[in-house]
Amino acid sequence: MPSNDYNDPKVEAQWLAKQRDSVQRYLQDEGIRHRGVATDPAWFLAPYVSVWMVASMRTPDDIGWWAISGDLPTDYLSGADATDARTALAAFARRWREVSAYMLRDEHHPTVKIGPPENRRELGDLLGRRAEIIQEWADDDGMWD
Repeated sequence: MPSNDYNDPKVEAQWLAKQRDSVQRYLQDEGIRHRGVATDPAWFLAPYVSVWMVASMRTPDDIGWWAISGDLPTDYLSGADATDARTALAAFARRWREVSAYMLRDEHHPTVKIGPPENRRELGDLLGRRAEIIQEWADDDGMWD
């Protein structure tokens, strides 16, 4: 039986490899052009969340995108929306709170679609809870030493 001890470097490395693969597939499915996902995450807390830098297509040394994956929705945002992993995490939280509010009102968000319309309220609640958790992590100085 596989180990779920995320303090074990091998287990952690396997989880991170899976998250990076997930981000790469997601960006491809979304049609996002880039020069590659960083080999290592900019920040993570296994097995909950990982934040990845994605190289800009226009300027290879710049961050074109930030991506997030883990026990939460895989998502991305523009590199212009955040300067580092911490501000990226907070930016995801802000966007998810906004999208969640639409979903809880059973309304379609103008730019983000998550799940089928009949599950909008249930998924909106889950998204809102994930947003609160990642905002707490972004706000916690102890998480960023």
